[in-house]
Amino acid sequence: MNIVKRTYLWMTLDPVHVGTGGYRLGRVDLSIAREPGTNLPKIPGTSLSGAARAYAAMKNGDLRCAGQGGHCNDPKCSVCYTFGSLEVKVQDGGRKVTRAFAGTINIFDAHLLFFPVHSMVGPVWVTSPERLMLAGVTANVTPSGDKIAAGADVHPPSKQLNLGWLLLPVENGDLELTGAVLPQGDTWNAIKDRIVLVSDKLFEQVVNANLEVRTSVSIDPLTGAAEEGALFTYEAIPRSAFLVNDVVQDDFRVHPADDPDGWPDPLAIADGGLKMIEWLGVGGMGTRGFGRMRVVATTEGGSDD
Repeated sequence: MNIVKRTYLWMTLDPVHVGTGGYRLGRVDLSIAREPGTNLPKIPGTSLSGAARAYAAMKNGDLRCAGQGGHCNDPKCSVCYTFGSLEVKVQDGGRKVTRAFAGTINIFDAHLLFFPVHSMVGPVWVTSPERLMLAGVTANVTPSGDKIAAGADVHPPSKQLNLGWLLLPVENGDLELTGAVLPQGDTWNAIKDRIVLVSDKLFEQVVNANLEVRTSVSIDPLTGAAEEGALFTYEAIPRSAFLVNDVVQDDFRVHPADDPDGWPDPLAIADGGLKMIEWLGVGGMGTRGFGRMRVVATTEGGSDD
């Protein structure tokens, strides 16, 4: 088998809203997707895969391959080969038969790694031991209990730091992180010494208390004014949050092209679509300035067993 895994580190350029498909009772009307076990926001792999496929099809010049309602079914189509396809045939008697072909790429959920929070010493990026472990990142210190460890640029008065409404004692001020997925350059240099490590229990509270929440109202198309009773609220992952996800190429099929050496690599096709999220976004509220994310680092590993 030719299996290759690539890990992506994303930074949100805008608030990102990937909804749950309807109204919910709670502090907001339109909530975002969350991990069931931790209650932490995430960006589902289905959302990333759908966006990547649509953008890859746009780059390929054939929008028939962008959605689910049937595809070009060309055996040499790199988009259908990468993401899978549906073939619909009409048999004698008018009966429709649908045959599905699996794709050769798996795009997994994006999970929070660093979450921006306002504090008395300016913005800091909060993480937890579990978040670091999932991303393959290690810290040189581990805080005990409800205490926190902070980077070298975080100097709160009286060794206490507020993360939103929480005021927590700072146990260590020399936090340093290492990991293959961490980027190099200006993006990482801007935040690496402003990272705060909290316990896994506190991380969920800090994140959910500091999500971006907006209020909007529907507009009556006849009057151009706000429609009565149409006020609603929705939440989003804020700008400058960092998330990490895996993309796995499982190239189990034989290349159908005449020249296999010239056949586009499925991981390269998916990568091209994913990187267009920086311009076209993912999730809802795209016309309201939501959804853009930039790939700031990648790391790769593989298996030929």
